Order: sequence, then structure tokens, then C-alpha cells
Amino acid sequence: QVQLVESGGGLVQPGGSLRVSCIASGIAFSVYTMGWFRLAPGKQRELVATIAGGSSTSYADSVKGRFTISRDNSKNTVYLQMNSLEPEDTAVYYCNAQWVLFDHNYWGQGTRVTVSS
Repeated sequence: QVQLVESGGGLVQPGGSLRVSCIASGIAFSVYTMGWFRLAPGKQRELVATIAGGSSTSYADSVKGRFTISRDNSKNTVYLQMNSLEPEDTAVYYCNAQWVLFDHNYWGQGTRVTVSS
């Protein structure tokens, strides 16, 4: 079965950095567009960043210049490097795998990131 397993969340001070990872299994990873979404208390789910199979990327305006999404197809893993973290980045971060052609859409269980002093 398909599994997306996130890791790397935690508590970090404002201005700090954190890298979250997502390992996928049960899918042809290289053809999927991988994404990171986040859900903060009292807010709607927000698309943070995506990376296509060909490695083109897109970012939410709120994280441009601070976050970097990358993927390693040999490890079935997608990463989100988060720098210059702000309290507003506090949220549960979810990994997403999407293959639009076949209407495949999968989610991980989430990893919590807390930015606080």
C-alpha cells in the first residue's frame, strides 16, 4: 500500500532552521509531483511548495527565499529545508504525492513544526 512518512519536525527558535523529510513507498515516486502543505491552528490548509518529477519547483509567497523543496528519486524522498523560521511558520506539515493523470493523491500523517522562543 501507499505510505508517506514524514519526519524531522520539532521545536526551533525564530530565525532558526529545520529540515523535514518524507519517504514514500508503494508508488512510482519519480513520476509524482511531491508537495508540502501545512495546517496551522485556526487557519486553512496552505500549499507551501511543490516539486514536479522533472524537479521544477513552486513556492507560496510566504516562504519564497526561505524554504527550499528538493527530492532524491533514488531514495523516494522529498525534503523541505526551512530557514529563517518565523512563529507564523508554526503548523503541522504534510507531505503530498500527486499524479494528476491518474487522479492519484496521497497524504502523509504530518509532522509538527513549532517556532517559538
